[in-house]
This record gives sequence, structure tokens and C-alpha cells, in this order.
Amino acid sequence: MQIHRRARYDGAMSDWIKVKAQDGHELGAYVARPKGEAIGALVLVQEIYGINAHIRGVADGYARDGFLVVAPAIFDRFEPGLELKYDGSDQKKAMELYGKLKPETTLMDVAAAYAVAKESGKGIGVVGYCYGGLTAWLVAVRGENYKMQPACCVGYYAGGIGHFAKEDPSCPVMLHFGAEDSHIGKDQIEAVRAAHPEVEIFVYEGAGHAFNRDADPAHYNAAAAKLARERTLAFLKANIA
Repeated sequence: MQIHRRARYDGAMSDWIKVKAQDGHELGAYVARPKGEAIGALVLVQEIYGINAHIRGVADGYARDGFLVVAPAIFDRFEPGLELKYDGSDQKKAMELYGKLKPETTLMDVAAAYAVAKESGKGIGVVGYCYGGLTAWLVAVRGENYKMQPACCVGYYAGGIGHFAKEDPSCPVMLHFGAEDSHIGKDQIEAVRAAHPEVEIFVYEGAGHAFNRDADPAHYNAAAAKLARERTLAFLKANIA
């Protein structure tokens, strides 16, 4: 069910729709559409701050590159329409909600968005950031249990990935980490590298956690973000388009 539509500055359209998870939970999803025919479809998984302006901007960016993008609002299970900033009480709330997230329900919500992406008839990739980065890995290793079989998955600074490193991905995976990330130990990265030498892992010197978050000057690293995006786009196009 469409609940809101707006024209982006590039003339294409973005929608807010409702989707339903397999347990009956209804959640919102932000859909960014390319101007012409899509070259592929993406499910974009948020950080722990909701589908805020930054995540919508990331979705719009991939749409400009030719992808249909569906971003499920996984915090709708706790508070529909939640958008948080990166400091103060919003940061505190984000961490509190993060503690409530469970992989099983998150994957159901992602699967609901995946079903929308599948309607495009195009190849599908999953891209996630922070908690979404971990979720992208979980889709790669557990997605088949939720009727998801993506062509590829990309995870940015996937915290906690070491706990799932030995699980086997069912599709090609690319991972991006900041070398100065104080949230993700190098042991987690090495655990994935040791278990899956086929996974493309990139570590960016001088970059910390959330280096792609251009709306947050305290974390953004323009050089790392640019290079990671170039690699991600090439990877997506090679596996999907």
C-alpha cells in the first residue's frame, strides 16, 4: 500500500510503501526508483538510526545509478516512522533499540522488502551499513531460510560479524571496514577472511566506523567512502546487472 510519493530532484520518484513480514508484522519501506528501466534491484538495510535522511539519500544515490532500491524500516517493530540523529538522546535511543533487535525478526522484515524487489524481475543485491552490514552478511548465509536468494551482498562495517564468520554464504559477498574502527576488532575481520578467502574484504586506512555517513562529519571519510562506493558499484553491476 503506497502511503507517500515525492519527486526527487533528478525527476524520478521515491515512494513510502507498506510491506508485510511473514509473521504478519506490517512495516514501512522506502522505495527509490531509477529514471529509466532498472538495471537491477537492491534491498538497502539501515543503520541503527532508522530510515533517516542519510539512508534515504543513499537509496536515492543507488537509484541514480540505475537500481530499484527498497529500504525496510526495521525499527517499525518498536516505533513506526522513527528517524534518529547521531548524538544526544537520539544516540541513546538508537543504542536502546539496537539491544532489542533480533536477527530472526530483522531477516523477516528484510525478506518483506526483498519480495518487493523481486517483483522487478531483475537480479537482486543486498547492501547494508553498520547493523545493516551485519544483516547483509546474515542474508548471505541464512537468506534461503527466508526465501531470499540474492545475487550478491555488500556489508559496510558489519559489527559482530565474527560471531557468524564460519557460516557459509550462498552468494558472492563484499565487505568494507575502516582500519581505525573502534567498534569492530581486527579479529572479527580476520575470522571472516580465514573462513572465507573468497569473500572480498577491503580495509580502509585512516577510516573509522561509519566512514560512509556523509551526514555525520565526526565519522565521514570522503576518500574511503568514494573508493568503497566505486568498488561496491562495480561488484553490484558485475553480479546483478
